[in-house]
Amino acid sequence: MDYKLHKGSGGLCCKGCSRHNNKLNTYDWLADIPGNAEESDMVEVQFKNTRKGYFRNSNKIPIEKGDVVAVEASPGHDIGVVTLTGRLVLLQMKKANLKPEMEIRRIYRKAKPVDMEKYTEAKAKEHHTMIRTRQIALNLNLNMKIGDVEYQGDGTKAIFYYIADERVDFRQLIKVLAETFMVRIEMKQIGARQEAGRIGGIGPCGRELCCATWMTNFISVSTNAARYQDFSLNPQKLAGQCAKLKCCLNYEVNCYVEAQKHLPSREIELETKDGTFYFFKADILSNQISYSTDKNFAANLVTISGKRAFEIIGMNRKGLKPDSLSEGTVKPVSKKPVDLLEQESLTRFDKRRGNKDIGKGNNNRNRKKKKKSSQPQGEEQQKQYNQQNQQQSRQRQDNWQQRKRDRPQKNDKPGNNNAGREKQGE
Repeated sequence: MDYKLHKGSGGLCCKGCSRHNNKLNTYDWLADIPGNAEESDMVEVQFKNTRKGYFRNSNKIPIEKGDVVAVEASPGHDIGVVTLTGRLVLLQMKKANLKPEMEIRRIYRKAKPVDMEKYTEAKAKEHHTMIRTRQIALNLNLNMKIGDVEYQGDGTKAIFYYIADERVDFRQLIKVLAETFMVRIEMKQIGARQEAGRIGGIGPCGRELCCATWMTNFISVSTNAARYQDFSLNPQKLAGQCAKLKCCLNYEVNCYVEAQKHLPSREIELETKDGTFYFFKADILSNQISYSTDKNFAANLVTISGKRAFEIIGMNRKGLKPDSLSEGTVKPVSKKPVDLLEQESLTRFDKRRGNKDIGKGNNNRNRKKKKKSSQPQGEEQQKQYNQQNQQQSRQRQDNWQQRKRDRPQKNDKPGNNNAGREKQGE
């Protein structure tokens, strides 16, 4: 398998991958199969990270993913980047409701330096053209907003993306734009979500907008998604930068809907010998429900599990009333907070350790078998603990000195010449 380093990607990548800033990227999981590119002459080409097109490689040009090509356009030609080749192109066309039998434009050639110079000049004029077009639309009293401008690769055509709440008669606008910029004009209406995806930005989560990075299909978002997740219906918090409901509201709604099936209905009242309890709030994911003795405000709140609530509902249907909502008088155990950054502390190696034994051999083995005693609590217990440690360390030191005295000296060995001389002198 051949690997190559894409410029700017910062790592090795195979043929099926592409840079992560490519919004409309399609992962080609058949890229490394021999002969995949020759299976089909259809090629997927992307333009300005916002739109794609499918073209036919009728000239059998050797093309790989990431190549810049010049494709047929009306009029002239356009410049795009190849994003997919081989068998998966037909599947992508089927997904986009395009038929291979329809009239499909073809690829001219790989982009030459002359083509890239024209392409760069055309792209440099897009921002100025957008600002100028907004001024022209304002002078013509048109209720519309120009969101983006995209020039064709050869600079002979420009696509103007606009947003409007109502139908707009822009015939006069097209005439003025054609006279001003001397290009062919095409108008395309987009929604607020598409505009946010083109402009980009940072969301309240601190990350780049989903519509500007990876989202290509926009699904309608309703307030029911916020209700299922128990969000407060505050339009300022639920709305995104496009002034519509945030797309991320749909991400976890299915999980909440599934979890709510394990909770009873909010309209059901629980009857006990203590009184009647009404639904107050629910923690859906933890399967906990809080009931109150008053409908309007929190009074004598009792939190029980969904399983316990279903048990009480079953007893009420049989005409029975439990003594209380809770299953027993078990007090909730308060969990001690865990410091997740304790292992990353700079002083984790400065903790006080116990005294090390001087001796070796059996002392080391015995030391390994000893269990660590629990730390004492209180000043008096701490003093006793310290005194015991001091006594033990002194006793170990005395034992070591005694064993050292009892050991035979080198001069006392029977084969030592010095010892023999001393005996002869005597």
